[in-house]
Amino acid sequence: MSQPTSNSVFTKATLLLVSTLTVMAGATIAPSLPGMQVQFAQIDNVGLWVRLVLTLPALFIVIGSPIAGIVVDRLGRKPLLVAATALYGLAGASGYLLDSLFHILIGRAFLGFAVAGIMVTATTLIADYYTGAARAAFLGLQAAFMGLGGVLFLSLGGFLADLNWRYPFLIYLFAWLLTPLVVWTISEPQRANPVSNQALSGVSRPTFPVKLLGFIYGVALITQIVFYMIPVQLPFYLKEMANANASQSGLAIALATLFSAMASFFYGKIKQRFGFFSILVLVFGLMGIGYSIVGLVNSYGLVLIGLAFAGAGVGLLMPNMNLWISAEVSDAFRGRALGGSTTFFFLGQFISPLISQPLSQRVGLGQTYLLAGMAMLAGGLALMALQRPICRLLSTRAA
Repeated sequence: MSQPTSNSVFTKATLLLVSTLTVMAGATIAPSLPGMQVQFAQIDNVGLWVRLVLTLPALFIVIGSPIAGIVVDRLGRKPLLVAATALYGLAGASGYLLDSLFHILIGRAFLGFAVAGIMVTATTLIADYYTGAARAAFLGLQAAFMGLGGVLFLSLGGFLADLNWRYPFLIYLFAWLLTPLVVWTISEPQRANPVSNQALSGVSRPTFPVKLLGFIYGVALITQIVFYMIPVQLPFYLKEMANANASQSGLAIALATLFSAMASFFYGKIKQRFGFFSILVLVFGLMGIGYSIVGLVNSYGLVLIGLAFAGAGVGLLMPNMNLWISAEVSDAFRGRALGGSTTFFFLGQFISPLISQPLSQRVGLGQTYLLAGMAMLAGGLALMALQRPICRLLSTRAA
């Protein structure tokens, strides 16, 4: 049987399903954190260590993403995607069997390397296969599937965590079902030589726009520090505020992910009406409103309203960043540029509990969410006011 082409429904489905693995990497086990904290209560500072189980993959995604970017540009896309998908299932499910928190953390580190390979390769393949409006629509669809996968896996993780905190780790075995599909449906795209003299000696701005990439990477870092307060802190906040169980926490986080998926699904249409920069302002505004609501209210139902706003903002963020980068960077360097985006994206997730945990211990979780919301609103207003000088500095029309 011949291998499907890039326009094949099988190839598209595989890229979308593989992309769901990146969201479930950390947040799937978020509802397990309170139970895990009880299990390892004898360990000093167990609260921070347990939260690192959730976010440690992000650190190793940070380490692995630049390497993955180099590999996909120099050696090809498909081999890395096959290896990363296989490793994902093994490393992710290891937490079900391991009895040491230290060993669980090692498994989470390898999971991070796997996610780095999947995230960079899947997004680079989409940018390789499609152009123009088709690329924008598919990147939005990719982010939507990531969100919908998060809804499914987070909801399932919450129910499983009520039975036993270890059971959600088994969800990671889903990757092994996808590995054969990757082997069969993914073809290596034709692309430019990344080390050609023309690429090295030509005009640098359209090939690798350093200022613009630095700006996008900074936005990725800041927004993810704020966003990851949801999976890291929300189960504890809901338990403190409404005595919510693991299922309720999982459903709350899944709601934010559902609205993220909905916003991502319509990204292609939104992009036809607004530029990259304008969508970025909208992202900051929606996240600011959402987190402010979460910090101000005192009931489970009202928190869900805030999570809906925040999720919608996050849903527009990822396809906007990836399309912006793909539009400005040549295919010879695209893997490295998208690898850098993934690096800062997950660096923010890793840093998030290191900032939010001490702050929440000092002022409380409610005030921490409120401060985050106000900071995002202030950032959105600043971007709106400074759009023209920022775009001139970055040498982009942000169209």
